[in-house]
Parts: sequence; C-alpha cells; structure tokens
Amino acid sequence: MILQKFAGIEALAAALASEVSIALGAGIASRGRASLAVPGGRTPAPFFQVLRQMPLDWQAVDVTLTDERWVPESDPASNAALVRASLLQGPAAAARFHPLHEPSVAEADAPAHIWQALQPLPRPFDAVVLGMGEDGHFASLFPGDPGLRGALDPRAAAGCVMMQAPVAPRRRISLNLAALLQTRRLFLLVSGAAKRALLLEAGRADPGDRWPVSALLAQRQPVTEVYWTP
Repeated sequence: MILQKFAGIEALAAALASEVSIALGAGIASRGRASLAVPGGRTPAPFFQVLRQMPLDWQAVDVTLTDERWVPESDPASNAALVRASLLQGPAAAARFHPLHEPSVAEADAPAHIWQALQPLPRPFDAVVLGMGEDGHFASLFPGDPGLRGALDPRAAAGCVMMQAPVAPRRRISLNLAALLQTRRLFLLVSGAAKRALLLEAGRADPGDRWPVSALLAQRQPVTEVYWTP
C-alpha cells in the first residue's frame, strides 16, 4: 500500500485525475484504446469533475463500473446515472460506457451475462478506482455476505458476482477481486479520519478477517495506491 495524504478533496481530486489521465494516455499510446473502472457514490464526484476535463482522446476510452446497485438508471440510487451525470460530460462524453445493469437480464443470469458483455474492454484495465465503506467493503464486496470468501479469492476466475448490501437497495452486482486486480494502476479513494484508521488496521490484518479491504491490501501486484483526505 502506498498512502498519499491531501489537505482537502479538491487537491485529492486534482492529483488523482492527473494520475488516472496519465494511465489512460499510456493505454491509448500502447494499444490504441484505454479502459477505466470507477466506483459510484458521492465521494468520487469531485474527481470525476476534474477527470472529465482532461485532454485525452476520450473516443478511445472505455469506462465501466466497479459495482452497481441492481436498479435501472432511472432510480436515484443508480451508479450508472451518477457516472453519466458527473463524469461522462464535456470532452469525456465521447467515451464508450459499459454499465453493469441490464433491465432485460434476470438477476440469476446477470454475473455471467454482464461479464461477457465486458469482454471487449481492453484488459488489463489501465486504471481501477475504488472507494471504501466504513465497514471495510470496497466495490460491493460486503462483510457478512455468504459469497464473500469466493469473491475475495485472488485465484478465482475473474468475473462478476451478485452480493447483498446491508442497506437498501440491497442487491448489488460487483466485479470480484480477481477482476479488479487485472489493472495496471489500482487506486483507493478514502476520506475521513475514521476510515484512515480502519485502513491502517486492515492493512495489518490477515485477508478474510474482519474487513474485506484486508484482502485488497494484501496483494502485492498491483500495489494499492491510497489517496486520502480528512
């Protein structure tokens, strides 16, 4: 884990957007297209607003989500709707977006179907950006879910998994840890003193213990680059 500290969310957003832009530019230069996986929630919004103005060839960028609430984009809880409104604006509107929810797909069939739909994206991803909850979850890999152990297994086949959140809307679809690790750069966006303390403790814990993020921090490749602000 590499921990970088910033005085405020604006400085963090600018630094993170710069690094993600560099990663995407390198992907475009090396293989003609770049791929980016991003989280939902309110915390990434300032980062999205800076990133969307970066001078990239956005037509050559594929964007997807690390996880999604199993709701249509018309629902206020939709991560896809947030990304369209906050990131895919201005120059970034030219990017190719790959949402994780399809209304016509049955929930039982969703993991295999959605993962297959993501196959055209260049992999490894050029950048994956994650957030972390107060319970140590990342993406939608929540503590207490019966499928968590398999979802956190870095040796498992990369793919999507259905998970249960502790709050509504409870049904979520998420990339598993094996899929999230298929990236050249891995960023974890964290804010607040309580989350920083949890992160440091989770970094010393064994994978599979109390916090899902312990499994992420235990991986040596790619190294997790933590961007933190109070």
